[in-house]
Amino acid sequence: MISSYIPWIPLAANEWMVAVWIIVGIFAIILISLFLKFGFLWLQACASGARVSMAALIGMWLRKVDISIIIGSRIMAVKAGLANVTTDLLESHYLARGNVPNVVRALIAAKSAAIQLPFQKAAAIDLAGRDVLEAVQTSVNPKVIDCPEPRPDRTTIDAVAKDGIEVKVKARVTVRTNIDRLVGGATEETIIARVGEGIVTTIGSSTSYKDVLENPDRISKIVLAKGLDSGTAFEILSIDIADVDVGRNVGAQLQAEQAEADKKIAQAKAEERRAMAFAFEQEMLAQIQENQAKVVLAEAEIPQAIAEAFASGKMSLMDYYKLRNVMADTTMRSAIAGDPSTNFKI
Repeated sequence: MISSYIPWIPLAANEWMVAVWIIVGIFAIILISLFLKFGFLWLQACASGARVSMAALIGMWLRKVDISIIIGSRIMAVKAGLANVTTDLLESHYLARGNVPNVVRALIAAKSAAIQLPFQKAAAIDLAGRDVLEAVQTSVNPKVIDCPEPRPDRTTIDAVAKDGIEVKVKARVTVRTNIDRLVGGATEETIIARVGEGIVTTIGSSTSYKDVLENPDRISKIVLAKGLDSGTAFEILSIDIADVDVGRNVGAQLQAEQAEADKKIAQAKAEERRAMAFAFEQEMLAQIQENQAKVVLAEAEIPQAIAEAFASGKMSLMDYYKLRNVMADTTMRSAIAGDPSTNFKI
């Protein structure tokens, strides 16, 4: 009975061997695929002294991290002496949508300039939307900002002195980045606005435009003393007046415009008084016509009154002739005096 199973023993062994070789082949294919995918980066990292395990590379790949960016940034950091910048830090910043190579370059530039810049702070600056590399470069090499910002419609800061003369000024502000206040600090626009405000205030407080032309550095000294960089991401090193020009005589122009306005107001008031006088004259003429009509009505009642006097016996014929003589005498005297308006008629 035992001999009946003996022919099956080599067959079972062969099947197990085939299965083992299949598994070994699959494993070898996987290893070869992984080496072809990550081997070059792994060798590059090992050759550069920035060792990283194959498991770490596979983990980055599974987390959908751009391995070439992480390895390249890690190699840059190690070659610059930043051994504390690990792949975990780089990977976490990459997953936070940060610019990993830019942060590493900023750390290298800060180390070269002897500036204390931890990776966490550089990453925070980058995630805040600021160019951390440019900030470090500006901290080392100060930046010059034109004030006002060059635009086609405005090239100077215009202000008026107390004597009414306009002064046009161009300034240049030299600033250096303040790394500690970069996150949350105001930008260049705030610096430009504050410097412009300071220039306008200084010129406006000047007694004459000549004072500004004689001492343009007075503007920069007063403006610089106000501490305009407070709360900003920059430190103002100097404010230099690049150009000063004399503009319009704004005071005289305003006085002329005020005189013209006063003239128009006076003309309007005079026209109002003329209209009122004309209306009053028309009212007086109307009253004269009314009074003349009353006189005519009164004169028309005289003959009737005389007739009633005759009828009632209160007036005789002689009285009537005397009245006519008085009236005729009065009319004659008036004609001689040149006043024909006095003409009594009965």
